[in-house]
Amino acid sequence: MSTATASPILNIKPLGHRWETLDPFLFCVYHDDAYPEANADMGPKASLAGRDMGQDFSRKDGWSMYHGETVPGFPGHPHRGFETVTIVRKGLIDHSDSLGATARFGRGDVQWLTAGKGIVHSEMFPLLDTGKPNPMELFQIWLNLPAASKMAPPHFKMFWSEDIPDTVAKDEQGRATHISVVAGKLQASAAAEPITPLAPPPDSWASREQADLAIWTLRMEPGARWTLPAASQGTNRVLYFFKGASVSVAGQAIKANGAIELRADAAVELVNGDTVSEFLVLQGKPIGEPVVQYGPFVMNSQAEIMQTMQDYQRTQFGGWPWPDHAPTHGRDPARFAKHPGGHVERPHSEATGKEAVSG
Repeated sequence: MSTATASPILNIKPLGHRWETLDPFLFCVYHDDAYPEANADMGPKASLAGRDMGQDFSRKDGWSMYHGETVPGFPGHPHRGFETVTIVRKGLIDHSDSLGATARFGRGDVQWLTAGKGIVHSEMFPLLDTGKPNPMELFQIWLNLPAASKMAPPHFKMFWSEDIPDTVAKDEQGRATHISVVAGKLQASAAAEPITPLAPPPDSWASREQADLAIWTLRMEPGARWTLPAASQGTNRVLYFFKGASVSVAGQAIKANGAIELRADAAVELVNGDTVSEFLVLQGKPIGEPVVQYGPFVMNSQAEIMQTMQDYQRTQFGGWPWPDHAPTHGRDPARFAKHPGGHVERPHSEATGKEAVSG
């Protein structure tokens, strides 16, 4: 079969808790927790009996405590050598880190954190509503850093939901595909103007135009058609079909959720089935360097991993300035980010008079 007529689908794999990714990504985790109403301590108002507290990934009753013991989430833990891109679709995350920064974000916001030479941070999921359920839904994507950037200064950027560009593409029958553009320029149709995303952190692989890196989420109405535009040759691309009953991808019927590896240099038509379907697109040129991972450390050699462990034992990547390892930021639902040095930013909809205020 010639290249011109070969299917653009290269591989299909089932989705587990940790989604497999291709270089330059390391992996993606999808959390979808149906937390109940909150108790007075911003935890679940439900019995925790039968859970392995501090290590609860059970999804008992549709939710987990993870490493949290009162509030669900991930108390202080270190990173070096990569980035986390955290897309929070429902619920809130309370961030605290070894640089003295804090943030509360969610409800469509994205935090892009360059761990670089080393940071310790906590990610707690405070439950604020005492009168009804507190659903939580997020992706956390681990994006590798090239060797030249692995020891970059730690840095995070907030992409508030109000600022993340999105578009609605309608097919000839008026059925809509909603696209949120976290990273990577997108031309949603031949007639549309290209959508330019917010700028990633300066040391990110995504900041290099030749990286052809994209992170998009898609929501297709029943029966909707949309063509995923071609990217450049040599780019890795995976389409994660994580919600919905069925979809046709380049004419191939897919009736189960899965990770669909695609030839990136081919435009691919998606035709949705009879229910709403949702997708995550991850694409990028591979970094093409050795990857040696030890837990939360991702370097290029075993010697660098050993050095990282020694550095962390010696410095704790700046120490932990908070009174406990699972800090939360009170019951005020307002979103904010307080950066190292004290500068505070807030979303436009929650800022008082200014986009950002000093704290």
